[in-house]
Amino acid sequence: MEANESMELKEQAEEARSERHMQPVAFTMSLLAVLVAVTTVLGHRTHTQAVLSQDRATDTWNQYQAKKIRDHDTELMDKLLTVVALADPAGAKKDAEADKAKMEKSAGEIEELKQKAEGLEAQVEEAEHQADRLDLSEALLEIALVVTSITLLTRRRIYWYVGMGCGAVGIASAVTAYLLL
Repeated sequence: MEANESMELKEQAEEARSERHMQPVAFTMSLLAVLVAVTTVLGHRTHTQAVLSQDRATDTWNQYQAKKIRDHDTELMDKLLTVVALADPAGAKKDAEADKAKMEKSAGEIEELKQKAEGLEAQVEEAEHQADRLDLSEALLEIALVVTSITLLTRRRIYWYVGMGCGAVGIASAVTAYLLL
């Protein structure tokens, strides 16, 4: 065996040891990539939930407003009919009583709509807070992935430890998105 071949074999052996030494780093990067994908999907779904809840809240407030306007118009019409002389005062009184019964029923429905809309707005706020936490988690996990990948380039394990630290904070952020509701 020549000296050249001997050196080449020595270098290959060192590379193999170095590559085995970097396997935990590569595994960590794979795990971080999966976590980034999961938090991204969860974040997008949470943002979508917030938008849908906001749409339902807006629709409910529109119903609330329409019923309020209808009741107000009915009330004004009743006041107008009491002022204007009618050919059939008994019929007008009967209509006014029917309108009053409808307005009393409608008042309960209006209050229910208001409570429902406020509940939906609370859901929107919760979903937005949850989505913010998931977005932070996604960013931290992406940073962790990039910092960890620097370990493969520099062969310095300090980057792996820093990356794992960022990843741990990212995971904690994702967990708090579901625990702090």
